[in-house]
Amino acid sequence: MHWYLEGFRNYFNFSGRARRKEYWIFTLVHSVIFWVIPMFAAYFFQDSEIIVGIFGLFYLIFILGTIIPVISINVRRLHDIGKSGWWYLIILIPIVGGIILFVFACMESEHDNNYGPNPKKYDPSPKGEALTH
Repeated sequence: MHWYLEGFRNYFNFSGRARRKEYWIFTLVHSVIFWVIPMFAAYFFQDSEIIVGIFGLFYLIFILGTIIPVISINVRRLHDIGKSGWWYLIILIPIVGGIILFVFACMESEHDNNYGPNPKKYDPSPKGEALTH
């Protein structure tokens, strides 16, 4: 869940890099919320139009509120493999674009590149160092 929330901390951050772990955990949690919860609601609340309507409104707000974090983590993932964020527009090509982005998301991180140092090697808080504040 930490990585999903990390995606929201970087809500409008289209610079920098997102390593595979951050990308895939964010994508997994987001997909579960996006697909499983509506199926759960449709199954258990199919008799109540009011509850389905209220749930639909919250679901719409969720979708609209997560468009930017989803795009930003994809752009940062592309940066991690040394590609420009503009490559994300390839998603507009039906079927093929999604496959290409999937392959890009699976690729190994590049060493230090124009978008920053390799996030695998960067550890902002060394292990064993306690905060004294």
